[in-house]
Amino acid sequence: MPPNRDTPDTASLVELFKSIGLTQSKAAEAAKSSKSAATLKEIIEIHAVTEKRLEEKQAVLLASLAVQSSKLEAGERGYGVDAILDGRLKSTDQVSAAIKYLETHSLPIDGFEFDKQCGVGFSVTPEQLSSQVASYVTSSASAGWNNLGAVIGSLKGTELRWANPLELKNAVERAFAEKFGPKEASKPKGKEAKKDTLAKTVSAGEPTATTASTSKSVFLEGFLGRLHKPGENPQIHPHLRERHLAATGGLVYTRFPPEPNGFLHIGHSKAILVNFGYAAYHGGKCYLRYDDTNPSAEEGRYFESILQSVRWLGFEPWKITYSSDYFDELYELAVELIRRDKAYVCHCSGDEIYENRGGDERGPRKACAHRTRPVSHSLGEFRRMKHGIYQPGEAILRMKQDLESGNTMMWDLVAYRVLNAPHHRTHDKWKIYPTYDFTHCLCDSFENISHSLCTTEFIASRESYDWLCDALEVYKPRQSEYGRLNVTGTIMSKRKIRQLVQENYVLDWDDPRLYTLIALRRRGVPPGAIISFVSSLGVSTAASNIQAVRFEQTVRQYLESTAPRLLMVLCPLKVTIENLPEDYLLWLDKPLHPKVPELGTSKVPFTRTIYIDADDFRLEDSKDYFRLAPGKTVGLFQAPHPITCTSYKTDPVTGRPVELVCRVEDSGAKKPKAFIQWVAVHAPSGSPVRVDQTRIFYQLFKSENPSAAVPDFKADINPDSLEIVEGAMVEVGFWALAKRAYADARKESTERTEKALKTTAESDTVPRFDDDTPKATSEQLVGKECIRFQGLRVAYFAADKDAKLACLDEPDDVVPSRREGDLVILNRIVSLKEDSGKTA
Repeated sequence: MPPNRDTPDTASLVELFKSIGLTQSKAAEAAKSSKSAATLKEIIEIHAVTEKRLEEKQAVLLASLAVQSSKLEAGERGYGVDAILDGRLKSTDQVSAAIKYLETHSLPIDGFEFDKQCGVGFSVTPEQLSSQVASYVTSSASAGWNNLGAVIGSLKGTELRWANPLELKNAVERAFAEKFGPKEASKPKGKEAKKDTLAKTVSAGEPTATTASTSKSVFLEGFLGRLHKPGENPQIHPHLRERHLAATGGLVYTRFPPEPNGFLHIGHSKAILVNFGYAAYHGGKCYLRYDDTNPSAEEGRYFESILQSVRWLGFEPWKITYSSDYFDELYELAVELIRRDKAYVCHCSGDEIYENRGGDERGPRKACAHRTRPVSHSLGEFRRMKHGIYQPGEAILRMKQDLESGNTMMWDLVAYRVLNAPHHRTHDKWKIYPTYDFTHCLCDSFENISHSLCTTEFIASRESYDWLCDALEVYKPRQSEYGRLNVTGTIMSKRKIRQLVQENYVLDWDDPRLYTLIALRRRGVPPGAIISFVSSLGVSTAASNIQAVRFEQTVRQYLESTAPRLLMVLCPLKVTIENLPEDYLLWLDKPLHPKVPELGTSKVPFTRTIYIDADDFRLEDSKDYFRLAPGKTVGLFQAPHPITCTSYKTDPVTGRPVELVCRVEDSGAKKPKAFIQWVAVHAPSGSPVRVDQTRIFYQLFKSENPSAAVPDFKADINPDSLEIVEGAMVEVGFWALAKRAYADARKESTERTEKALKTTAESDTVPRFDDDTPKATSEQLVGKECIRFQGLRVAYFAADKDAKLACLDEPDDVVPSRREGDLVILNRIVSLKEDSGKTA
């Protein structure tokens, strides 16, 4: 797919945005969204921004405010703009805090309170920072280095959120070292040291870093902290409680019960963390139970993808079960319910049932003619249903509940219906299938679930859940409901995503612009970042409606300290260094992360011919511009000497520069004010690595609520949500990084697989799925998206699944490099967080 071409209107906006100090790439990005672009244009015109000669940083903050301020009135937005222009707001975090404050306060704004909430003027000395952090760590319940991330996250909820993030992290690490000893000493002996992440496996109820790091805020406080203890859920008979506790040993038992009729989305990650994490934190067990009671909507690929997503997020089911495992037991209980005169076969149509429930007028409810039929008659009719005598819609089994109840979920719900569809596991055995309302609570009972955790849309179902268990006098789990997670600016409806896929608005269910878990994985989002995001929101009964930009900020923060950094130029511009000989070659050792030495180093050549990014050169210089221009000197990141532009060549048609001629300055040259990216040309080493495609993703929809669009959500689709850049260049260290990252991921996945299978064998569990082999389980955890890096001053990137990198499968002793047939395809994970110290 070729890169998108700007329309005349878009090109005009880009030039306007560049005039206030944005670079070409940032101006183009700001112009992508019509809504925020219109807001930024309005800000520029009302506040005469073009006349103020802003630094790039301030221009970026204005663009950020334009994106986030859709809910603000003009006056409140203007107050925020003034706070940026007068220098009070200096970071994107402060702008986000300002937007949040202004959304809940009207003019006139209390300037003192505004400044306080936005960290304006915040100042803390290194000594004060260390003292406050040490005091917090000493008094906290943190239990070792695994809690480092949680403590940093907690401190960011205090006034220290405005401290320099790196200084805060270093202060916490010093405090941890004093309290728990050196970090190396805390790691298991005899094992290779591994970096601490929020997403490691949770297998067989064993708490790990995932639960340890989020325990205080998620599992001990709020909704989860108030849950009952195993055995405290009331029963209709005492012996049911005793039998349950004997079966579970008093442990917490939970389950994650997805319907295999689509791919999981980011909202499901909260349910996964809640169910698997709560059980693991309390040393309990968690099932993965497929709710496979609707064979007409289920596909094998959904089952496989659900298991892969659970494992990718870092969790291992104690047992994998299916509702269909219990079809025989469920049928026998349905027969028993009829015998107790608490269920009956009904032949009413859907319209008749609706009218009996009050119809459009919501009038009095009345029982259907079949409700009082003899038990023997219903038993016979139910057998006829089972044997396929009736067609779909001709007969249903309904529970005889309470038509006078104010709860609609007690109005004789359907327990069984006729479906002429083969089942993926039971094939043609059944002509009738149980409903969710009949199946769910009974499967929870069969599996001795102590905590049936679900989202608040099932609150009304709790009464029918309890009613059915008591009607059959079986063990009754306790259902508790928490608020679901929604991300605004996108859609998570399976039906709507299916439309997008079928009508070619997106590539597939794993298109990186979507918020399905397989799409986020393909984009390169680390699973630990998703767990960190969900745990930071906490768990309560209120729904979490979170903007996509907040999710991306969490991903960005996670990658900041975990992703290696490579030199990269997105739009290459050739540079010839005239005072270096043709065969000049200098090898440079550069760290892959200046603050994380354990990530290692890479070796890059420096030669006579290099490439810089086109955005780092201007034909016209200015006082507030510090990068390269004719006659100007700049530094090259991690290179020994700066360069000065002495001449240039331009395209005769477009007038754009196509090649620069520079000279390298000697060691006595004055230190430059700015440093720019570069990659060197050195054919013997394969430098630079040429990227076939760099895919840059923007928000798929133009508004925060696509479902409100007219005539439907597709009218809100952003036509410029995908940009494909061809010809970017990355330093040659990419190959070694890719091979090492892939090998490390395979090693970790193999260890996890062996541990999971060992636990299965020890617990005498017979796996109930077809792919439970070390190879299959391991492959579920490894993909090319594990090859992640930060392109310095560009963005965070990951290899796409369609990339072809032969070196990944070569022996360890083979030096990685480009092979014939290789295809380098990168996905942008997220853009970079703006650095307040970066110059234009």
